[in-house]
Amino acid sequence: MSIRTITTSPFADQRPGTSGLRKRTALFSAPRYLENFVQALFDVAALPVGSTLVVGGDGRFFNREAIDTIIRMAAANGVSRVISGRGGLLSTPAASHLIRQGAQGGMILSASHNPGGPDGDFGLKYNSANGGPAPESFTNAVADRAGALTSYRLADLAPFDLDAIGVQVLDVDGVGPFALEVVDPVAAYATLMESLFDFAAMRALFAGGFRMTFDAMHAITGPYAHDILEGRLGAPAGTVINGVPLTDFGGGHPDPNLTYAHELVEQLFGADAPDFGAASDGDGDRNMILGRHFFVTPSDSLAVLAANATMVPGYARGLAGVARSMPTSAAVDVVADALGVPCFETPTGWKFFGNLLDAGRITLCGEESFGTGSDHVREKDGLWAVLFWINIIAVRGQSVETIVHEHWARYGRNYYTRYDYEGVPSEAANSVMAHLRAQLATLPGTALAGRTVRAADDFAYRDPVDGSTSAKQGLRVLFTDGARMIFRLSGTGTEGATIRVYIESRETNPARLNLPVAEALHDLVTTALTVSDLEARTGRTSPTVIT
Repeated sequence: MSIRTITTSPFADQRPGTSGLRKRTALFSAPRYLENFVQALFDVAALPVGSTLVVGGDGRFFNREAIDTIIRMAAANGVSRVISGRGGLLSTPAASHLIRQGAQGGMILSASHNPGGPDGDFGLKYNSANGGPAPESFTNAVADRAGALTSYRLADLAPFDLDAIGVQVLDVDGVGPFALEVVDPVAAYATLMESLFDFAAMRALFAGGFRMTFDAMHAITGPYAHDILEGRLGAPAGTVINGVPLTDFGGGHPDPNLTYAHELVEQLFGADAPDFGAASDGDGDRNMILGRHFFVTPSDSLAVLAANATMVPGYARGLAGVARSMPTSAAVDVVADALGVPCFETPTGWKFFGNLLDAGRITLCGEESFGTGSDHVREKDGLWAVLFWINIIAVRGQSVETIVHEHWARYGRNYYTRYDYEGVPSEAANSVMAHLRAQLATLPGTALAGRTVRAADDFAYRDPVDGSTSAKQGLRVLFTDGARMIFRLSGTGTEGATIRVYIESRETNPARLNLPVAEALHDLVTTALTVSDLEARTGRTSPTVIT
């Protein structure tokens, strides 16, 4: 089969954000758009001839067609072996695990928690040989290359079958044999989970009548949850709902939060609620944890996992350290201090945890945007977090609510909320940030919401491993009592901008550990909206989502 060099036009708008390139599906599927970006990835990655590449995605609309193109381009760019999940399906953490088994890199197709379908979103990111997202230096180089590219390479391969497990060997003229290996997308990942968690104790928990609901949201984790929860752990059939991946996620928004996972929330807060509830997102790297009539914030979840880690076989040795993104609450900081291990504060974006994980500086890490993970892969991992919670419940024999309440009694409670204003016109969003940035120098020492501002800054990070720096990662207003107000623009959307406002207040008074979150944070929320002038500058009188 021959290799063709095809003329293309540069695409200057192919600049990846913190989670790869995300655009509307209609743009991604337009002529030469995908090909241009993929060729730029291959040019910058400069993989050695004979390399192995992992390629897979969350099954959203255009996933299969994109993988077909990427396979043909991989063969034309010197890759000798591509590994993909059956049907082109791989969750992001499962893809990371496969890459770490000896591949030189991987391409993961997903727009994470964004809606799918022909009118939805599509995305593509490159993961390095360590299984984690490529660093900023790489993604910046890809954007520069995409803006200058004039041609791409494509191999005219014989037809191949993404649904047939096994190895298909195809010949490429002037290159030699090219192998496509189609694997069960769940098997290797499930085996990894069995090596980390006490499946025997978890099976006994289910056998004893423990009830849970896992909402796969018609996204990628459905097959994984069916296999692990209902298969290997013996949870009753029906434990997994919305478990069949659909190209448009059943018309839903595959974001596991209290707004979009409404079916799960209704069950867990209903009259006959199960003991435990969880959900994951489009590509399987996020999680939401619920108890009976009880929501666990992602920040508290990370702190609870860190405090109970030694109950889980894979972490019985203890933790080397922990890390959280800057907007994530400082609840895990308190646990790290009690354990005597370091806690690192990084910018948002899983790539920033990669160096710390590779260097052995941390074991657990997490973001407030429903992402939690560890050194088992180099991505956040939704189902892993769910299994971690089930393992802890099996060992402690307590409900989710009791576990969290006992945690607060020991470590204190970090009241926390996030307001998301989605699809804000870029000009208005930038106006809010500019207005805030102009006030930073004047805020320290002033009184806001009955508290004293200790410091205010635009967060900058210096990587303790490689010395690289990342500036302007979010505006922080820090109070002397540990409270915080944080404002940042998110790069996860495809239209306009998302303004995220994070509010946190630390409480150690036992009499005030069980207040409604809205009551505990009312004054800080009001102050944040006043200081930012957000409503006047955006015209938004309420957030799209409150977490």
